[in-house]
Amino acid sequence: MGMEQRIALHIVDRDSRSRAEQARTAFALGHHAEVYSDLAELLLRTPASGIILLRDRTSDLPLTELFEQLGEDSVWMPLIVCDESPSIERVVAAIKGGALDYLQLPLEAGRLARSLARVIDEAEAQRSARQHLVEARRRVAQLSKREREVLELLALGSSNKLIARELSISPRTVEIHRSNMMTKLRANHSAEAVRLWLQSGLEAKIAEVPRELEFDGSRGLSRYADFSRIVRERLPGVVDEGEGAPEVGARRKKLG
Repeated sequence: MGMEQRIALHIVDRDSRSRAEQARTAFALGHHAEVYSDLAELLLRTPASGIILLRDRTSDLPLTELFEQLGEDSVWMPLIVCDESPSIERVVAAIKGGALDYLQLPLEAGRLARSLARVIDEAEAQRSARQHLVEARRRVAQLSKREREVLELLALGSSNKLIARELSISPRTVEIHRSNMMTKLRANHSAEAVRLWLQSGLEAKIAEVPRELEFDGSRGLSRYADFSRIVRERLPGVVDEGEGAPEVGARRKKLG
């Protein structure tokens, strides 16, 4: 899908005036806009395609869990986060959580157009990664605690004998747990089981920020997003005030 085509923007924002302003900007660029007061409303009539434009803090879930929740509902659309007064910490948290960009409100048409062009280029790779992540987690979630321990040690390259020693069980018991684990994972061989285990932790790799990089104003901080560009171009007034991540209540709270 290229920028010459019309894009459906799904705008999620509790503020009705803000939703209307964002929709007007989208229409001015020749795109289509649908508006929602929260993610629960979006999921009532789940769209098949487009890009989600989400107001920061609209959902109580951290973005990593939000992406997992959307995946469970088969929503694989790319996501852009926006807010009026974001801090650098919020931008970093959003990108690490899975967002493909972060824009400052009110939206500026030129910046939105450039963001959409970048997001479209990156969307398919992220969609595939998220699908693999959710499917791997579904399978791993079926394992018992002991079966997970066996799988984790197997992924570290341990033999049955070493696993038995580490878990203080017999090699025969390890074989039984390993066989049950392979069946639940629907894995035909150990390498496939290990691959699923690694994929189940993929969220840290989708948009990880290398610690050694800094906001130097000249290069990006991740393969999926240019943090310095975001901060310099989109958030020129942002000052690092040491804002911490918001506390999260029930970790598995449903959307809305």
